[in-house]
Amino acid sequence: MKKLVSHLLVKYLEDRGVEHIFGLCGHTNIAVLTELEKSSIRFVNVRHEQIASTAADGYARVKNKASVVLSHVGPGLTNAATGVANAALDSIPMVVIAGDIPSHYYGKHPHQEINLHSDAAQVDVYKPFVKRAWRVERPEHIAEILEKAFQLAESGNPGPVLVSVPMDIFSKEVEESTFERVKHHTKKLEKPSIDDVTAKKVVETLVEARNPIIYVGGGVVLANATAELKELVDHLRIPVAHSLMGKGVLPDDHPLTLGMTGFWGTKFINEKTRTADWILGLGTRFAEADSSSWEPEYTFDIPNTKLIHIDIDASEIGRNYPAEMGIVADLKQTLKVINRVAKELYPEGFKNEAVENEIAKQRAEFKENNRQFETDSAFPMQPQRILSELREVLPRDAYITTDVGWNKNGVGQQFPIYTPGSVLTPGGFATMGFGAPAALGAKIAKPDKVVLSLVGDGGFGQNPALLATAKEENIPVIWVIMNNYAFGTIAGLQKAHFGTTLGTLFEIDGESYSPDYAAIAKAYGIEGIKVNSAEEFKPALEKAISLNKPVVIDVPMINNPTPTAGHWNIMDIYSPGKKVHHVTT
Repeated sequence: MKKLVSHLLVKYLEDRGVEHIFGLCGHTNIAVLTELEKSSIRFVNVRHEQIASTAADGYARVKNKASVVLSHVGPGLTNAATGVANAALDSIPMVVIAGDIPSHYYGKHPHQEINLHSDAAQVDVYKPFVKRAWRVERPEHIAEILEKAFQLAESGNPGPVLVSVPMDIFSKEVEESTFERVKHHTKKLEKPSIDDVTAKKVVETLVEARNPIIYVGGGVVLANATAELKELVDHLRIPVAHSLMGKGVLPDDHPLTLGMTGFWGTKFINEKTRTADWILGLGTRFAEADSSSWEPEYTFDIPNTKLIHIDIDASEIGRNYPAEMGIVADLKQTLKVINRVAKELYPEGFKNEAVENEIAKQRAEFKENNRQFETDSAFPMQPQRILSELREVLPRDAYITTDVGWNKNGVGQQFPIYTPGSVLTPGGFATMGFGAPAALGAKIAKPDKVVLSLVGDGGFGQNPALLATAKEENIPVIWVIMNNYAFGTIAGLQKAHFGTTLGTLFEIDGESYSPDYAAIAKAYGIEGIKVNSAEEFKPALEKAISLNKPVVIDVPMINNPTPTAGHWNIMDIYSPGKKVHHVTT
């Protein structure tokens, strides 16, 4: 029996368990929207496609499964590209279904075709960052392509894929049997593990090491292996450092959590990883900022430090550091085997009180050194006080999204995360504009949790139209805008190295300027709170949580840089030989 492709597509998504689709209408995808009106799938309507792809990114991180984006041809798909690229560089599974020009008009430059150098080339735009891009050439192919798309997005190193569908194919009929056939294919692939011999070698190497470190990245969360990691740490008592994306993989109050390495890491943490004799790297690519630009005198001294590197993606092993042992496997399955072997070899486990006491002492000293900022009544507020009072008020299992700047760097360095996977941050692409819409997706995925977006005024200003979606869909996110009237991090760098702030400060005739974001929120029909003193912030936050509806809190903040003892060689590019970092503007 023949049915419309648009109908069978929506039915396929329902059968696959898709509950939400993020997107924006266009003349190429309204056939699908029409079918969604009859569906159990909730269409989350947005005002800009970057909001759709970024909200879908946040949703996928929390759901730990592929999200779905529905896009229009040409400018719709290019608008979504930044959010999709961000998901790609953070290994977030996503299936983008995009309308395309009619197949019979390829190369004729119909309305909104991308074809200056290649006909119907919107697929080519995505090829540099998605795992694969398909253009559906015949309606009979779409069922198999969809099945392959979800499988590829969710398997191996996860990531986005693109399925570009000419609009005429959505409106064609195809035999229902083409979709029935793919129902027989497994929806979950079995993942590779390791054998006992390899696990024994790993465990014995770590036990025999003088000062081993476990170094974790976001791949541990993606593999849903945080419980297995904690089990290993609790048994072998090996301290854990993490990348930005590994924040919260082990709770920040665990006695063996060292903290974040690299440029925004502390001297204590960087020195621990630099002087380790063995490092067990789990689900990390040793990115530049986390690794102090890979310069051996700062964070990692590999290969003088020996590395065991385990990742699902073979291309990540040896990308930035040579590995003494390289293991391609799923982290959850692998850690299960390592834990079992470790308990067979050393059933009593180990103690490491000296290191635990050292970590506790360093935490207390860092907190004490920060206390003057956390209790400062200055207004605009100290960023440290904003973070401190957020942590006091928020539930332990609240979800936090960050953007870029103080909110991302400060959270990584000094904001405790207690629930694995509960901090969502743009790591690989460091995309300004990520945090605010990502919170929409996170809240839809976890409606019973408090979800707060910590974002700068530059980041929130990228796409304030997300508030329309929050209002229409009743998505009770709290946005805390750390408003320093600037692209603050870049302003600090530019001032320190070049003596100017052109293009980085928001001013009118030399006076600091900002839109009234609380008033903007109210214009969208959303609760807006403008904080006018340091003492007003904490009560405003408590009120926002109690309201259980969308709330924007606009908090003027002093524009000073995130403190750092780490290294990033962009500083040497700007000011060679001068050891300049950044300054308050």
